[in-house]
Amino acid sequence: MKTIKRSLALAVLLTASATANADWSANIGYASEYYYRGIFQKNSSASGGLDYEAGGFYVGTWAADVGDGLEVDLYGGYGFDVGELNLSVGFTGYYYTGDFDDTYQEINLGAGIAGFSLDVAIGEYDNFDGPTQDYTYYSLTYEANGFYGKYGGFSQDFEGNYFEAGYGTTVADIDVGIALIFSDEDLVGESDEAIIFSIGKSFDL
Repeated sequence: MKTIKRSLALAVLLTASATANADWSANIGYASEYYYRGIFQKNSSASGGLDYEAGGFYVGTWAADVGDGLEVDLYGGYGFDVGELNLSVGFTGYYYTGDFDDTYQEINLGAGIAGFSLDVAIGEYDNFDGPTQDYTYYSLTYEANGFYGKYGGFSQDFEGNYFEAGYGTTVADIDVGIALIFSDEDLVGESDEAIIFSIGKSFDL
C-alpha cells in the first residue's frame, strides 16, 4: 500500500529539492528500496519529477517504478512565512498505471521553524472495490547539517507508526543519502527495518 507523499521522499532522498531561485526544475533518482511513510513499496526503484515554483506557489508531478506499472503523483500548493515560521497548504494525488495500488488524494498542511517541521495530511483512499477509507497522516521531523530524524504515523482507518533517520549530502552535484527505517507491526503487519541507499540529481530548466 502506498500511503502518501511530498515528504519524499525527503526521507529516502529519492528526489532532490528544487533550487529556490529556479521557476522550473526537474529531478531523477534511484533508491535501493522504495519506502514511503514507513511502508515498503519496491526493491530497486527509479524515479523522476518536474516542478514549477513562483511567488510561493508550487505545482509538480513525480513518478516512481513500483513494479506493476508506475506510481504517478500530482501536487500543488502555497508556502509562506510568518516571521520565522514557515507555513504551507497543498494537495497531493497518488495515481497508479497498474494494479499495484488504488488512488489516494489528500490535503497537506505543514509548519516549520528552527529545523523542526510538522506535516499533516488528511486524505481519502479509493480502496479498489472495498469501501472508501479516510486517513490522517502526521510526522514530526528535525533536520540539521544533512542529518534528520522523523517520527510519523496514521490515524482513522489507517494505523501504525514508524521512525526514520538518515543523512544526505551532495558530491559533485549528485545527491546521495542513506536512511534507516523502523516500522511497527500495526503499520505493516509485523515490525520491519530497512537500510536504504539513494542517489539523485536535480536540474534547473
